[in-house]
Amino acid sequence: MSKSLLNRRHLLTGAVGLPFLTAQPTWAQALKQTLTARNLSIVQIVDTSTTQQDVSRDFLIGSRAAWQDINARGGIRGRLIQHLVLEVDGSMSSLRTALETFRTQPQCLALCGTAGDRTAAQLVQLLRQEQLDIAHAAPWLHNADGQGERTFCIFASRQEQIAHALKSLSTNGVAELGAVYASAQENALYRADVERAAADLKLRLTSYTLSGSLRQAGASLNSDTPAILLFLGGTPELAQFTQGMEKQTRQRYVIALADVNLQTMAQLGAARNTPVVATQVVPMVNAGLPVVRAYRETLARLFDEAPTALSLAGFIAARYTQEVLQTIEPAPTRQNVLQAFQRRAPLDLGGFRISFNGLRRGSPYVTQSMLSLDGRIVG
Repeated sequence: MSKSLLNRRHLLTGAVGLPFLTAQPTWAQALKQTLTARNLSIVQIVDTSTTQQDVSRDFLIGSRAAWQDINARGGIRGRLIQHLVLEVDGSMSSLRTALETFRTQPQCLALCGTAGDRTAAQLVQLLRQEQLDIAHAAPWLHNADGQGERTFCIFASRQEQIAHALKSLSTNGVAELGAVYASAQENALYRADVERAAADLKLRLTSYTLSGSLRQAGASLNSDTPAILLFLGGTPELAQFTQGMEKQTRQRYVIALADVNLQTMAQLGAARNTPVVATQVVPMVNAGLPVVRAYRETLARLFDEAPTALSLAGFIAARYTQEVLQTIEPAPTRQNVLQAFQRRAPLDLGGFRISFNGLRRGSPYVTQSMLSLDGRIVG
């Protein structure tokens, strides 16, 4: 593991002085010791399994920055908010353990910013099964379907990201595309959406489901492989795949979705011969919108971390939750917090507009950024 990732791990688990509890049976006892009758708490569940930890780390950094800043400015109507982070290993059993630790703690007002996508989807299912009436706000959840009455997604769906990426290709005259699935799991999750979007735009599509060495798969591309590839998988998988493409003589371009962290790709030295374009569901981190400026200032003041799209998303998730909590009088409870979220009121969050559509997602916003051959990220 690189020194930078070790430093970030230390940052997340202790340096900021906020509760960070791992997926162990001692959770319940730790929560009881942490909470008092006067505490109001927001719970954030993050998946730190191998395939999800890169997404979860950045998302969590943004959320922590936001909650620290919110408390420094007086909290919610003068009451400080405890930001409790529960770490899970990606399994349903670990998630069930997390759920049991706060379900009987009325001070825990809501869930906010669950990451990554797989754990967020599992939590939606679990809340429905357990019929637990608690708001699940702004998760890093990509599926457009089946959110129910307790989950409030504010970021564009996987389907919207795929449609945006493919439409941008179509308008630039691209007629053929390869879809590369990092594993059978990605194939099952994404293939139907990709094929539907490609058919709508009349793009010729060739699909590849990888198994074994991703580096070898990248090296084995041939003249029949399309020049533009849509990669469905995470950052480590894409890094290995593009490293395998380094000796390819044909210039290719790779397009990825918002789970891919271009900053990490650059740190790993990936894509040195292959430009990578990634969708993102928040504005560029150098944008002039008030919420983005606030994010940059807060991040610089609290953490020694470069701005990323994922940590901006975590920051926005916390700020959205804050705005809804501020509307509640006289005092927030788990019940009236859920009712406030269920109103799904439109909100302009410093230029990031949230207005729930028929699929009950707060924003269709999608843009793209590119990791260039010289390691710069441009948008």
